[in-house]
Amino acid sequence: MRQLKASLLLCFLLAGTISPAIAGQRAVSPEVHAPGSVSVGANAVTYYAADGDTLISIAQTRTNDRNNWSALGKLNHIGNDRRIPIGAAILIPANMLPDEPSEASVSAFSGQVTLTPANGSAQAVALGSKIGENGQVATGNNSFVTFALPDGSHISLPSNSTVKLTKLRMARYTKSPRTEVTLVDGNVESRVSPLDENKGRYEVHSALATAGVRGTHFRVAVVGGGIASEVLSGVVAVGSAAKPATLDLTAGTGNLIDAAAVGKAVPLLPAPTLSSGDTLQERPAIQFTLNSVPDAVSYHAQIAVDQDAQNVLAETHSKSTKVKVDGIADGDYFLRVTAFDARGLEGLPNTIPFKMKARPVPPFSSQPKSKLRADHVDFSWIEAPDAQFYHLQVAKDAAFRELLIDEPKLTALQFSSDKMAPGKYFWRIASVANHDGKLDHGPFNDAQAFDLLAAQKMSEFVDNGGSELTFNWPSEPGQKFLLQIARDPAFTSLLLSKDTEQAEIQIPRPEVGTYYVRVKATDPDGYVGAFSSTQKFTIFSRWTTGSGTELKSGDGTTHAGF
Repeated sequence: MRQLKASLLLCFLLAGTISPAIAGQRAVSPEVHAPGSVSVGANAVTYYAADGDTLISIAQTRTNDRNNWSALGKLNHIGNDRRIPIGAAILIPANMLPDEPSEASVSAFSGQVTLTPANGSAQAVALGSKIGENGQVATGNNSFVTFALPDGSHISLPSNSTVKLTKLRMARYTKSPRTEVTLVDGNVESRVSPLDENKGRYEVHSALATAGVRGTHFRVAVVGGGIASEVLSGVVAVGSAAKPATLDLTAGTGNLIDAAAVGKAVPLLPAPTLSSGDTLQERPAIQFTLNSVPDAVSYHAQIAVDQDAQNVLAETHSKSTKVKVDGIADGDYFLRVTAFDARGLEGLPNTIPFKMKARPVPPFSSQPKSKLRADHVDFSWIEAPDAQFYHLQVAKDAAFRELLIDEPKLTALQFSSDKMAPGKYFWRIASVANHDGKLDHGPFNDAQAFDLLAAQKMSEFVDNGGSELTFNWPSEPGQKFLLQIARDPAFTSLLLSKDTEQAEIQIPRPEVGTYYVRVKATDPDGYVGAFSSTQKFTIFSRWTTGSGTELKSGDGTTHAGF
């Protein structure tokens, strides 16, 4: 049997009906292929003829078009549609292979995303959800989805975008993709695997423009009354719907197409950079500050799980260089940020890894505030959720290198210290939670600075025995004061409560008894200090003359009266 096949093959070679190239392949390759089998090459397949095959039957069964028999005959140097020897290698180019249905699957999403299959109703998305040709995908506000294609290409939609997967097919045998995406609204970002070798095709269409590629990374967006195309890598052929592929956009360029014209290629704005080290985020509201990009009118920031930003969790647009995003759990993420020019073209992206560690959230600090006049300091804060302990630090410097107080396991909501001299201090507080038996130390709150001033004092009271008593105290320029004298140390029975702008006050001599006096100051900046320590004094009986003046002895001693 083998001798018969070899004899037949030799006859066809002598007659010039089989390609010498194919014969050469068979001569150098010891591999034996079963009749009716197919081997797949980069841009063609080889079919090994089975019993009874003709060019017409091969064209019909392998390319779905019997009329391709003539082209196959020329390519393989077969002069007419005759029976072909069993096992003969017939080369079939990729462009003759028929398309078969393909599908895209959801590889990442967040927020509100809906899929509408062809001739179907809208349905919620889930990881792994499939959609085929003519299916439609839509994202809501702050919502995102990325689709994976069988060849490794990815299609990503940011917020408020809609596309229709107009064509989702692949070539038989080679699996070369045939993909057409129609942008209805918003923006679509494509990462397309190289298509040169497998002769695949990927195009993005819109009402006004078309963009075709053979392996690249690019964006297409609806901008006002036109279509923006922006190329991040590779080359994209763009043009109007009527005249596609009229302009090649290279990496780092973009253009606008409207009903009137295909705009020229212009450079995209450079990628923004961070102005400070924000790669550790310790607050639930993420904040980044960017260096200004010349000619930028706004900025676009996305928070993603992956470096390629195919799994986006949140995004924001900002007209300033400050971008803020809420609602992100603790973890490791990537910030991708771009700048928009006045034409509406989005520039090159900068992707920056960062860590989110904002929980357990720190408590809100209560006191002290910016200034304190006291002989001791009371630190207090508001209870924080999930906190088992609180970590208090007090330092003489804002960097907390010179720690004076470091209490890592406080259970109360306050802490007092009477060992601090007047001066400038900084304090901060953090929550410590217990998660699965392990202590989880959260970030400190924003450090609070305060000036500790010497406590308000009363000058020592001296009873000179006169009909009036004088009280005075140390003061600073511009201060106002409140002096109180009471019959009890709790100051519930007040003899006097008087506001004054002077650091001294005189009152008529009260009746015999024990009294208590204190004073507090209000500074020119409005700060109201604490009362001074309470000073106790006693008024005794005294001898007086007929005119009511104090009676003294020859040596000046006051004589007690009855």
